[in-house]
Amino acid sequence: MSKISMAMSVALLTAAVSSVNAGPAAKQTAVAEGPACVGYGPQTPRDIDNKFGTNERIFSLAPESRKMNLCNIHFHNNAEHKADAFSIYAGAGKKGYGGGYECRISRQLSPAELTAPRGDVCNGLKPGDTIEVHWVHTSCDIEPGPGLGSCLSSGCANPDLRVETQVFTLVNDPAAMDFNDINYQGNQVNGLHQPKALPVGTGKPVEFMGSTTGPKYTEQQCSPLQVTWSVRPECAKLDINSLAQWCEGNVFNEDHAHGVRKLVTNPALLSEIK
Repeated sequence: MSKISMAMSVALLTAAVSSVNAGPAAKQTAVAEGPACVGYGPQTPRDIDNKFGTNERIFSLAPESRKMNLCNIHFHNNAEHKADAFSIYAGAGKKGYGGGYECRISRQLSPAELTAPRGDVCNGLKPGDTIEVHWVHTSCDIEPGPGLGSCLSSGCANPDLRVETQVFTLVNDPAAMDFNDINYQGNQVNGLHQPKALPVGTGKPVEFMGSTTGPKYTEQQCSPLQVTWSVRPECAKLDINSLAQWCEGNVFNEDHAHGVRKLVTNPALLSEIK
């Protein structure tokens, strides 16, 4: 790869990093509705129950996550994607940005599950909230760390990217899934950085070609990066206390939920789900 093309790849991923790393109070400017992006590859997030898409940009699916390096873990406030199990619209969101979707099971929690935990959780989360967790994997030989910049290196500026995805409802219940069980904590398998586990029992992941997400992007301001997505179609309950512990300190410097990108619905900006 030439120095010029490498610099362009770094610049593109840096732009994505700025979107993902924006804090909960970051100043954003909504993009007015207008003509959809032209010349871009398929975009994300999407309704994974709708397989239709007409975007003609084709790229190879990334390898299985177990054959790649985990480079980053972060999560979003509400589900960015939509499916039957997480289809309760959370509203327009701040300043016109999409507010995402909530899990159906969030409306069926017991008083005990909704009991407020002690102290602040990840800058304002509470039981009953929905989050979407992203385990980002790269083909680069890297060390996991903060932001999507950890997914490339000077010798690997145009990596294959795959995002494993699970939507959770937060509950105050130690019997629910423990975030520490699906964390990283230095785990390696066959010389590759890997989470200790990925969620199971929430349906066969829906795999498709898309892009990076986050509130910086819209149907008028598209992401240029190519990402293979693997989104589990069912929600799971996650113990909010375990997430609070993770937010207190992790190698990714994550301590809050990120904003969501408005659902992409224009077929011209979506790939066909096979």
